[in-house]
Amino acid sequence: MISTSSNKFQSLVSVLGISMGDEGKGRVVHEILDEINALTKSPVSGVMKANGGANAGHTAAGLKLNLLPSGVGNPDVDDLIIGSGVVADPRKFIWEANPLENRGLSVIKRLKIDEKCQVSDLSHRLLDLAWENYREKQLGEESRGSTGRGISPAYCDETGQWQIFYQAFCEDRSLFAKDLRGRVNRAMDTIQYVCKVSTDDWFKFFEKLTQAQTKANQTAINDKVFPKEEFNFVKFASEKPFTLNFDLLEQTYWEAGSKLTKCIIDIRTLLLEKLNQKKSVVVEFGQAYWLDKRHGFTPNVTASHTFSSEIFQSAGIPMREISQVGCCKAYDTKVGTHHFITQIKPEKNKLAHQLSKMEFGTSTGRQRMVGWFDSVEKGNALRYGGFDWLVINKLDALSYTEEDFQELKICVAYEDSSGKRITTVPRSEKIRKSLKPIYEKIPSWKEDISQCSSFEHLPPAAKTYVARMIQSTCEVAYGNRLDQEALPELLFIGVGPDPNQVIRDLPSLAELLDSSV
Repeated sequence: MISTSSNKFQSLVSVLGISMGDEGKGRVVHEILDEINALTKSPVSGVMKANGGANAGHTAAGLKLNLLPSGVGNPDVDDLIIGSGVVADPRKFIWEANPLENRGLSVIKRLKIDEKCQVSDLSHRLLDLAWENYREKQLGEESRGSTGRGISPAYCDETGQWQIFYQAFCEDRSLFAKDLRGRVNRAMDTIQYVCKVSTDDWFKFFEKLTQAQTKANQTAINDKVFPKEEFNFVKFASEKPFTLNFDLLEQTYWEAGSKLTKCIIDIRTLLLEKLNQKKSVVVEFGQAYWLDKRHGFTPNVTASHTFSSEIFQSAGIPMREISQVGCCKAYDTKVGTHHFITQIKPEKNKLAHQLSKMEFGTSTGRQRMVGWFDSVEKGNALRYGGFDWLVINKLDALSYTEEDFQELKICVAYEDSSGKRITTVPRSEKIRKSLKPIYEKIPSWKEDISQCSSFEHLPPAAKTYVARMIQSTCEVAYGNRLDQEALPELLFIGVGPDPNQVIRDLPSLAELLDSSV
């Protein structure tokens, strides 16, 4: 079994998904905080968000979060850090922070936003909806499955050098207003003349945003943290189509940003001080390895980089040793319009039907597709991403009591159109769509494993399934070099959502690779 020690992790720890999102990264962050605190007798000093924005959806310590780092639920974490690689609507910080403050958690006092973090606003949300509208109505294509939070359009500003940084809230309001007006004007022209959005659809955008945000913040409304009017986007629309009530927009965003001025700092100095003092910082990523804007499957990707190397870009600090934790589920899920090689239809499979009842996107509430565990996908992420630790979540969800259900499947390779067996993930979406999964069948189990605290307490079939997940993933990643590579270890297995529903007493990876348990 793995022994624990005070040097188990480097001072800098990153947590990434190795699939296509929804792997339970927020929960993993929470567990790592507890483990580091127990090992070192010193609380983790900071939790940092490195990429993305409010399109992420993390659940940690019972809290559903989009923009704030998952360490917010742990009062011992000194700083909640937002890197320069994040695009963030200042209103969203307030919308997340105030309900948590109402519950007794300190948020704003701990929040540290890098001055080079980019401001996103309503115009980005409208552009997001407009481009989806363009794909569907002008090009006749499928929607790419955007969350509608304006993340991709905000990153486009970075490419065009139109950014507004959080530093602007600490400077002259007139300059902020000038830059915001330029941004709004460009967005309106794009929506009207490039995306060719109809007048009816234009006004429906505001209704759609209002409905989505009202639903997302219903608890805060019920608790009287915010009035319902706070989430009314219709008020920003002028009577004339493709124009905004700019004065109201500018006032709203300036007031929101002004509430955060004490949080806006140069995080480079903060992070270097922590790391030079050997204090621990955990960095969480939104989205996942296969959603990277450069290496994922366009157009079904996010607008940011999802590799650990982005930490150093987002933080603005020199590269250093880092512990990388890769997260996945015991089965696969996806949202959007991804080609899903191992997808299983709920109407054709009883287990898939059971899984679909619990799989909804944290950020959007959309139904997730479910599928068998894809070792090719995970093995390639392991090969190219480089991970020191692996986490498997939701093993308990595969327990199934129906008498006629007897097997699970693991995808161990693909078969191409010529019948050739391959263990690489093609970068071409056209080729990916031609592939068929090659499955290995594993016996299922009926026992409830949600209270298991040791690997030895798992049913034999569950132990076999975990071993084959690891074996097939490592075979894909390393081929015949298994005895030469620095292999990752299993950090824990999640068998339920609560902190105590975790198996940490695990065999070493070498034991799992050598065994047929």
